[in-house]
Amino acid sequence: MKAKGKSLAENIADDLLARITIDKEYALGDKLPNENKLSADLQVSRTTLREAIRILVMHNVLEIRRGKGTYVKNNQEPNKGIDLNGLSDFPLDVKDLYEMRLIFEPQSAYYAAKRASDKELERILYYGRLEEELILKKEDRTEAEQAFHKSIAKATHNEFMNRLMPILYQAIDKGVVLSNTREKIVQNTLNDHRMIMEFLSSRDALGAKTAMELHIIHAMRGFGIVEE
Repeated sequence: MKAKGKSLAENIADDLLARITIDKEYALGDKLPNENKLSADLQVSRTTLREAIRILVMHNVLEIRRGKGTYVKNNQEPNKGIDLNGLSDFPLDVKDLYEMRLIFEPQSAYYAAKRASDKELERILYYGRLEEELILKKEDRTEAEQAFHKSIAKATHNEFMNRLMPILYQAIDKGVVLSNTREKIVQNTLNDHRMIMEFLSSRDALGAKTAMELHIIHAMRGFGIVEE
């Protein structure tokens, strides 16, 4: 299943972008593998790959250096957004942070269930299972949870969400780091993510939306920022 209304090249461009922004397979300034290797890895023709790269060049994500290859552009465009690193007034800032997530992420889960390509759904489930494994091992799951939520947001295929995503990514990152300090939130995360994955796997949009809403409300209650 590919994203509705998108060409193969556009879907490949989406996959490459996810490898940069979510999987962290390529960092800013990194050179991509050569055309033959990358097209084989993505299981597409070199013509399709070139079109996908052209799309990402147009969006200021990649750059082609003549005689050298294709590089992830060494700027902050893919992650540019409002700076949330200055959160310091704990009660007010965390409340605002989670309210923003509550506004956007349940609906993101709804549309991800409806629109995610098979590849995107596979990525979401991979990070969800990886996070569960890390929680059970009592190891740091920060990057896995960030990738889980980011993968869901990206799978909405909504242009506004695409523009908002850098801001939402920062909100997710900050929220995950803060929740690491609360054992009850971590346990709720384990249970909630299982429920979210179940609904996404069955492409139950309303179920995924409700599960995501409960997940964020559980975190807000863990911080004492939701009235009962």
